[in-house]
Amino acid sequence: MNLDGCVAVVTGGSSGIGQHTALGLARRGATVVITGRDSTRLRNAEGWIKARAPMARIESELVDFAQLDQVRNAGQRIVKRHPRIGILINNAGMITTRRCVTEDGFEMIFQVNHLAPFLLTNLLLPTLKAGVPSRIVFVASRAADRATIDFDDLQLEHGWGSMKAYGRSKQANIMTTYMLAKRLEGTGVTANCLHPGFVASRIGNKGGFYDIAWALLKSLAISPEEGATTSLYVAAAPEMAGITGQFLIANKPARSNAQSYDLAACERLWKDSAKMTGVDT
Repeated sequence: MNLDGCVAVVTGGSSGIGQHTALGLARRGATVVITGRDSTRLRNAEGWIKARAPMARIESELVDFAQLDQVRNAGQRIVKRHPRIGILINNAGMITTRRCVTEDGFEMIFQVNHLAPFLLTNLLLPTLKAGVPSRIVFVASRAADRATIDFDDLQLEHGWGSMKAYGRSKQANIMTTYMLAKRLEGTGVTANCLHPGFVASRIGNKGGFYDIAWALLKSLAISPEEGATTSLYVAAAPEMAGITGQFLIANKPARSNAQSYDLAACERLWKDSAKMTGVDT
C-alpha cells in the first residue's frame, strides 16, 4: 500500500524488528517517527534507513519507556508536530534477568512493555482519530500463551521470573488491543496485535552467560527483517483495511489464550493501567 502523506510512529525503531519495520514503511512513502532510548543508536538507525531508502523521511524521538514522564513528553512533542497520524506500531520491548522497579514504582518489564505503550497510545489517540483510516499495531508474542494477569499481584512481587514477567506483559498487550478495538468501533481506527516469530534481536543481550546462551539460541531464530514482515502486513496491507481486534501469526488470524477473551478482565486491566499511568479514559 502506498503510504505517501501518512505519518507512522514506530517505537523501538533504533534496532531489530523496529528498525526494519521503519525501513519498510519509509520505502512505502510514509514519514516515519522512530523512538529509542539511546541517541547514538537513533542517529545510526536514521543513517541506516536513509542509506537503503534515500528518499526516506525519518524523525527520531529520544525516550526511555522506563520513565513515564519521558513518554508523556515525547507524546506531546509528536502530537505537536503531527496532528494526523495514520499508523502507530508499539514495537518496543525488553526483558530483564532480575526483578527491577522503575522510578515510577512499577515492575520494569510490565512498565516498558505494557504501561508505556498504553500511555503513548492514549496520548496519540486524538491524532490517530484525525488521521483515519488509521491503524494501531501491538507487537505481542506467543510468550503470552501460558500467561495470566493476576490482578492481586500485577507487579509480580511474588514468584517473579523473567519469562513469566515477559509473558504477562505480552498478555497485557493482547488484552489492551482487544479493548482498543472495542472502544474504537466506528471511529475508523483499527487495533490489532501480532506474534513476529522467534527473532534474532538484541532483546536477549544481557551480558556474560546470557549473551553466550542467546548467541546459541539466535542460530535457530529468524532475522529481524523476517520478523518485521507481519508488522508491515498488519500496518500497511490493503487486506487489513477495516480489520480490527485480531491476533496474527505469519499474517494470519490466530487464537490468543483464554483470559484475553474475558471482557471483564480486559476492562479491569484497562482501568488499572489508566490509573497507573494517569490516563483519563
